[in-house]
Amino acid sequence: ESADRVVLHTGKYEELIVCSHEIAASTAQLVAASKVKAEKSSRNLGRLQECSRNVNEMAANVVASTKSGQEQIEEKDTMDFSGMSLIKLKKEEMETQVKVLELEKRLEGERVRLGELRKRHYALAGTYEVVEDGEAKPAPAPRRGILKKPPLAQKP
Repeated sequence: ESADRVVLHTGKYEELIVCSHEIAASTAQLVAASKVKAEKSSRNLGRLQECSRNVNEMAANVVASTKSGQEQIEEKDTMDFSGMSLIKLKKEEMETQVKVLELEKRLEGERVRLGELRKRHYALAGTYEVVEDGEAKPAPAPRRGILKKPPLAQKP
């Protein structure tokens, strides 16, 4: 979907890059979980690891292609300051400095938000607990009895 939106000029290149990273990360999680569950001599595990390497390679190709395309578009939008007076140039410079400061402030806020989202995600996944002061601490290891399969529901 992200790639389609980028091609249709309704999406962002950054969204495509983030999606590619998420796909690679999810694949790595799947392989790690499978390694824990599978037997060491499993042929399927070897095949899964091979497929995971292919997914990572393809995700890296998507990211590289996306960055390359993004750079090509940015090169087309070269700035032309030849017709500007000294005062106009200085005004543009100051306006740009203001934008940079605003963007840096917004970036810092988004980084804080991302950290909070990740904390909440880990807490919901059971990896970490969020304590009263908002800090995250590792969740206690589950007890053996908790790992039992739940009883199957009976049909009415």
